[in-house]
Amino acid sequence: MKALILAAGYATRLYPLTRDVPKALLPLGPGTILDHIVRKVERVSGISEIVLVSNHRFASAFREWAESREFSVPVRVLDDGSTHEGNRLGAVGDMAFAVKEMGMEEDLMVMAGDNVFTFELQEYVDFYYKRQRDCILVQPMERREDLQRVGVVQLDEGDTVLSFEEKPAHPRTNLGVLAVYIYRKDTLPLIGEYLNEGNQPDAPGYFPEWLCQRKEMAAYRARGTSYDIGTPEAYREVTENYTALFGN
Repeated sequence: MKALILAAGYATRLYPLTRDVPKALLPLGPGTILDHIVRKVERVSGISEIVLVSNHRFASAFREWAESREFSVPVRVLDDGSTHEGNRLGAVGDMAFAVKEMGMEEDLMVMAGDNVFTFELQEYVDFYYKRQRDCILVQPMERREDLQRVGVVQLDEGDTVLSFEEKPAHPRTNLGVLAVYIYRKDTLPLIGEYLNEGNQPDAPGYFPEWLCQRKEMAAYRARGTSYDIGTPEAYREVTENYTALFGN
């Protein structure tokens, strides 16, 4: 399995913090947001490579970061060629770009480069191998406004996905989807099919919303806390409480 970290956005909501620094490289605890995510991925057995997709503007910063670190698995930085908000590929577009660029023929874990979480990923991967289905990661969310910013799913008693709605105005359940997905290798060609149909290339949740109508998908219930660092307030909350949340 490869891991793909999507970090090609411009994070304009975090300006001026991200005017000259990519969001994933903002300080967090003893390192950066990206260091936190990569440490989680490195602890998963069977990951053959970590691939990070950047825009052209920040690709050199990510390469400098990678060169300054030591990893237990190979880390590769891809430049998707975009230079500003107007010509970015979007999250699903970057997935398709990475799959094509790398000639990927392995199962793929896809995650956002701005989500940090307290739980480990190994149990999720074990669940995936047990189910042998494309998988999403879900958690109950108390606030309606949080559910309106993510995917919301209905599940059957066996945690198979019955419905998936990205960013719903009227959420049907309290089960929100976190931005960590696992796709079977035979699903990867469908990313291009999804885009060729003219579907939304931006948020990564739009692809599994489309996919669950074509393939059976399973949901793993994460135990722990997750933070989407999309606003200055969210970033401040995580940085101020990092030690209490993560213990290091």
